[in-house]
Amino acid sequence: MSTEDVSIEERAAESLAVRYPVAPGCRVNVRSGPGTSYPVMKVLPYDAYVTIYCQCPGTTVSGPYGTSNIWDNIGNGLFVADAYVKTGRDGYIAPRCT
Repeated sequence: MSTEDVSIEERAAESLAVRYPVAPGCRVNVRSGPGTSYPVMKVLPYDAYVTIYCQCPGTTVSGPYGTSNIWDNIGNGLFVADAYVKTGRDGYIAPRCT
């Protein structure tokens, strides 16, 4: 998608989006779906921040921020385990993915 295809509203929403830190010292796998059985699409660098667009249940994962079955959608077809993202809360903090 080119920048001409992105509306002013979408650009504004992106600039206002909250970004959450990934656990320090962790390189987190980004998967194509909400679970460990999905392929790894990329690995986040140390000290990365992510924008959570929506969340959904998936494989239960244990990480620095507890054990959870919540997966965070950080982009089109890109998911990370919420147990590795410091959202400041247990449970859902974003709308459910549809």
